[in-house]
Amino acid sequence: MEFPKEIVAHCPFCNKHTTQKLAVVKKKKASEFKQGQRRFRKVTRGYRGFPRPKPEGREKPTRRINLLYTCTECGKSHYRSCFRAKRFSFKGA
Repeated sequence: MEFPKEIVAHCPFCNKHTTQKLAVVKKKKASEFKQGQRRFRKVTRGYRGFPRPKPEGREKPTRRINLLYTCTECGKSHYRSCFRAKRFSFKGA
């Protein structure tokens, strides 16, 4: 799926349609201090094995694409709901 690098869309901060730059958001590193990660580290410590069964089958054929829309007038950014695509690129990139 190809997307343009800039589109005209509604800015919720300006409350009008403006030119917006698009960027793909990457997943950030998970925090070691979250409750689930602390529990996981506690369970896997020592001579015990993995606490959950290994996932079977292949990975999913598509991945979620999350786009960050940045307004060129006010400079503020917002998201829209993500979508799935097998391949994603910007036009001309």
